Amino acid sequence: MPDPLYSALSGRLREVLDDQPATEGKLRALAEEADAGIRALEAQIRGSEVRLRELTADAESSLTEIASELRRVELLRPELIELNSLRGELDHRARELRTEWLLRQTRSARPSSN
Repeated sequence: MPDPLYSALSGRLREVLDDQPATEGKLRALAEEADAGIRALEAQIRGSEVRLRELTADAESSLTEIASELRRVELLRPELIELNSLRGELDHRARELRTEWLLRQTRSARPSSN
């Protein structure tokens, strides 16, 4: 089952990416949240991978413990992939908005020819 925290973050990112109005500040805040979520997921996956190595090295480990860690990694990886993808799309959207803003500034700064 996906983590509600990451699902909510993914939902907020999708809303902005679906052309919902967003300020530069909102985009920056969402980017920071996405970066934090990505780092947290990567840390959780690394932790599970370390735990799996420890479990497989220990002859006393149960298959149940190993299976549990494998399931955890299998649940986390798709969330990480999705969050990385949404973060990339958010970067693209932010660049588009900045370009639009710069173009408007350039047009408004031009002297009118009469």
